[in-house]
Amino acid sequence: MATRFELVVHGPDLTSLRAAGEEAVAEIERLEDQLSLYRPASEIAGLNARAASGPVRVSPTLFALLRHAQQLHRETGGAFDITIAPLVRCWGFMGGSGRRPTPEEEAEARANVGMDLVCLDPDTLAVRFSRPGVMLDLGAIGKGYAIERAAEVLREAGVTSALLHGGTSTVYALGHPPEADFWQVALEGPPTTLGSPLSPLPAVRLKDEAMSVSAIWGRSFQAEGKLFGHILDPRTGAPAQSAVLAAVVLPSATETDALSTALLLLGSGGHSHLAGLRPGMRTFLMLGANEGFRVEKLPLRD
Repeated sequence: MATRFELVVHGPDLTSLRAAGEEAVAEIERLEDQLSLYRPASEIAGLNARAASGPVRVSPTLFALLRHAQQLHRETGGAFDITIAPLVRCWGFMGGSGRRPTPEEEAEARANVGMDLVCLDPDTLAVRFSRPGVMLDLGAIGKGYAIERAAEVLREAGVTSALLHGGTSTVYALGHPPEADFWQVALEGPPTTLGSPLSPLPAVRLKDEAMSVSAIWGRSFQAEGKLFGHILDPRTGAPAQSAVLAAVVLPSATETDALSTALLLLGSGGHSHLAGLRPGMRTFLMLGANEGFRVEKLPLRD
């Protein structure tokens, strides 16, 4: 997942807390070995190598995750799509800082993107690609999934107060800290190099909830006076342009990870639809990378 995971745990028994924390980290490492596109021995790498030649049976947990991704793809109108990898490679973000592809390169990549090219057989737990060149990338859901599983490990070990995050883009708040009723988690605004006029964003209060943030900066490049980030729209083949930062709060870190990506791509036009997908969802959207910044909606707990 190419990111740093950290956790803070509270409780009276330091020995049991350490053991629970180590078990949670071990679960994240196990999922990294299973789901990483960049590890040749991972289950995803094996699937990508063989599924265009015929059905590939996968583990029940991976199959369930792929079914979940398929559902989220339908619910977001295709804005969330785990077949995005050919476009990521085409735009130079797979191990690089990005570049403008030629129209021919982009067209070739787009031909290999789309969940309609992935067949999931629930009877055999098998996955098949309908053409060579299709490649799955769980980067927009795997981090949240790993954090959610790690939180379950902590909860099963009896931990009632913890905060886990992966790369500062997905965080899960288990219970609350000893000195407060909620965990306070800040949203990081645009870097000063982009000329943001906004004041620091207020913290979001979380309790037994996850928050994921997607933004166009980080892995990005500038061309023709515009900023192009690494989050690509599978529907158009181009980097996100409708918004510059999106955040989603829900009980499931798996879903916040995926839906924050979708919200960034849907922008203002799809905000209301996406915010209505789950009861109690809180969302935040920042617009206007190339012409100043403005906040469309700020989630704050009453």
